[in-house]
Amino acid sequence: MAVHPTAIVDPAAVVHPTAEIGPYAIVGARVTIGARTVVGAHAVIEGPTTLGEDNRVSALAALGGPPQDLKYKGEPTTLVIGNRNTFREFCTIHRGTVTGHGTTIIGDDNLFMAYSHVAHDCVVGNRTVFANGASLAGHCVVGDDVVLGAFAAMQQFLRVGPYAFVGAFAGMNHDVLPFLWSSSERDVRAWKVNSVGLQRKGFSAERVAALQKAYRILHRHRHDRAAMMAALEPVASLSADVKALRDFIASSKQGIHGA
Repeated sequence: MAVHPTAIVDPAAVVHPTAEIGPYAIVGARVTIGARTVVGAHAVIEGPTTLGEDNRVSALAALGGPPQDLKYKGEPTTLVIGNRNTFREFCTIHRGTVTGHGTTIIGDDNLFMAYSHVAHDCVVGNRTVFANGASLAGHCVVGDDVVLGAFAAMQQFLRVGPYAFVGAFAGMNHDVLPFLWSSSERDVRAWKVNSVGLQRKGFSAERVAALQKAYRILHRHRHDRAAMMAALEPVASLSADVKALRDFIASSKQGIHGA
């Protein structure tokens, strides 16, 4: 284990022998750091927090801090982080609360750019990108392969469906549809299928075409949800992606940012 002489590592922390802790970094008690994870200068990791393997924590990032919740009274809630994530400068990720499910969860292969923030009790999937300043309030769920643009901000208890792209400065106060490109005018709305992003993820032309057909249905019936769901049904029967989109809409409790 390479620990800079100016770093402070609590004796109760569990740090893999191949991990690296940079100058002036602080690793608190009840922190577990996996193999080949690198913690940069002046970074702070508080516990209980678990980091998996091959993570990169940049200078001045702060992980595992207590939730910014007035109801929090110091309970030992947790932050669990998977593998191969990158947390850039001044990124902040907080632990869960007992009024939530007690844990904030970060999956694998995510990029959190400078000043991005994930609040208590959130669940973030895999291969997401949080651009500079993108922020989640508490209890949010972000699916796999999502991109949040710079300073995009999400209200508590909302969801972003998988493969969604959310434009910069979007203020999200409803669930954000999977597979679509959403950005804000006066309100966030889904403007088109996230076709470029889907193609980069290996989606075939046929899969993209089915989603584009579904998007046209969403737009046509944007003021009549019952008609929208009925029109999606035959397309969903032929496309697993459209079925996932339909199911996401059907399960929304907060409403959706429509087409």
